[in-house]
Amino acid sequence: MNDNQGCASSILRGRRPIMALLDLLGQKWALRVLWELRDGAMSSRALRSAAGDISPTVLQSRIHELRDAGIVERVDGGYSLTPLGLELSEAFMPLYRFAGKWADSLEREPR
Repeated sequence: MNDNQGCASSILRGRRPIMALLDLLGQKWALRVLWELRDGAMSSRALRSAAGDISPTVLQSRIHELRDAGIVERVDGGYSLTPLGLELSEAFMPLYRFAGKWADSLEREPR
């Protein structure tokens, strides 16, 4: 078994892939890291600045988890999405557009 297979096994832990992915992305700040890297590589410092209040420890933890999952990779000068990470980022675009419509509808509706 190579390192990637071992990592995949530890991430999946007998779960269905969709559940494992949602668990990974449900970690605090994971989606924010994915979102900030969608337009290209960023240094750890730039990523932390773009993400707002994320602590350096939590940022490194999320990066480590996303790297283990094959979504983020280390590149010269920082971190970038892998081809799989880019595909995942694109998969979120319909949800992003829906979220905008949903937010608009909530603002129009009287409470």
